[in-house]
Amino acid sequence: MLKEKNGLLKEQYHLLINGEHVPGGSGQYFDVYNPATGEKLAQVAKATREDVDKAVASAREALENSKWAKWPASRRGQILNKVAAIMRQRFNELVELEVLNSGKALSAAKGQVMQAIEDFELYAGAVTTISGSTKPVPNGFFHYTTKEPVGVCAQIVPWNYPLMMAAWKVAPALAAGCTIVLKPASLTPLTALVLADICHEAGVPAGVINVITGSGSDVGAYLVEHPGVDKVAFTGETTTGKDIMAKASETLKRVTLELGGKSPNIVFSDADLEAAVNGSIFGIYYNTGQSCEARSRLFVHEDIYDEFIEMFIEKTKKLKLGDPLSEETHVGAVISQSQWDTIHSYVQLAKEEGARVVYGGKRPEGAEFEKGYWYEPTVIVDVTNDMRVAQEEIFGPVVVVMKFKDEKEVIKLANDTIYGLAAAVWTKDFGRAHRVTSQLKAGIVMINNPFSAFPGLPFGGYKQSGFGRELAIESLDLYMETKSVLSYVGPKPLNPFGV
Repeated sequence: MLKEKNGLLKEQYHLLINGEHVPGGSGQYFDVYNPATGEKLAQVAKATREDVDKAVASAREALENSKWAKWPASRRGQILNKVAAIMRQRFNELVELEVLNSGKALSAAKGQVMQAIEDFELYAGAVTTISGSTKPVPNGFFHYTTKEPVGVCAQIVPWNYPLMMAAWKVAPALAAGCTIVLKPASLTPLTALVLADICHEAGVPAGVINVITGSGSDVGAYLVEHPGVDKVAFTGETTTGKDIMAKASETLKRVTLELGGKSPNIVFSDADLEAAVNGSIFGIYYNTGQSCEARSRLFVHEDIYDEFIEMFIEKTKKLKLGDPLSEETHVGAVISQSQWDTIHSYVQLAKEEGARVVYGGKRPEGAEFEKGYWYEPTVIVDVTNDMRVAQEEIFGPVVVVMKFKDEKEVIKLANDTIYGLAAAVWTKDFGRAHRVTSQLKAGIVMINNPFSAFPGLPFGGYKQSGFGRELAIESLDLYMETKSVLSYVGPKPLNPFGV
């Protein structure tokens, strides 16, 4: 077990406030589980609203009185690089803890932990690019702008990418000189707590990063409303994002939202068939389909539809489900029983709406799948774009497949959704690829590949998939305010009214 190997997995985890691990004010704990087995992993402190007050006060004190924001940018960069270095040293430990707490496949966890490391390295370098500017002004005046930290940031991360999403938010906020109250998902809080400890080990001062754990509907909502918070960065469901916008509007907080998706995956008749099938399988079943950018709506040209579906199903059958810590596993467990029930209810709904499940649609067979939350990779055909399974985010290993006749039709179908996070296009026609891309209402478009993000590339969506971009250099601006300074340097005193 991880506990015996390296000590990262503890029996109890506490809140982190002002550099100290403290129990929640209620003295209560909640259990976190291994989704692959259903077994309890640890107990985590349940924060109260009073704990949130203390965490926000700690972040405010650190913002106003610590040297963090006032240090030279290069020094903050050195500390971010040290965070990354410590994470590299503990890479295997972080990967294993992420797998145990989330149920995701080892291969997925390795890539996500590495991206979290690279995020800190990215912003360690980017911090020295923070700069102001001067503008031409009338004679006798001098103008310049400066960039200043936006302030205390509430950062709320989801359960599907616990460590990586924490890094996406923590790294740019620290680079900008902000202070943080981090709220990880109650289902998967463990690696976020370890990340905060690593930040302190690397030299981030006490109070600059605080972590509260507990119910999103209680302490999470209270954190969003808190008058001591200047900015909210949230990744999660669109309905929750709308609620956060409403709550944050009471004090006009800055808000960044990365929300849901129902991303189209378009395969034209001239596509490299095997590459398109392989990429489409990865695009939906990676991370057990629990990705906001999962390409869950598959549009296949009618000329290759039958051949494509046959190959897609045959390759899907070859996916390895099983022990998430095995190098051979492709698809891990679903996060919880509640999520399993949601996924299965959508599969049943698809049947009621007239669609056909041609593969999957149930718990996989075998003794190893009797415990935990396992769902077979599922393929649904005979779907129309007005069905709920084609419009609503299922957030599981389920793809719905639709047939199209031509470019004009598929663009209309692809855009016919409230979401606009990602899309994929498969074709050998370079002109068509970019012509279609220009008409897709999506923040991220993949052409002939299944990868949606690398460190340094902006990640975010259109429409009800949110606003603001993460992962890129531009994200620094989301954590800074611009101050415009106009100074009079003329030889004579000014007398505008002439009195």
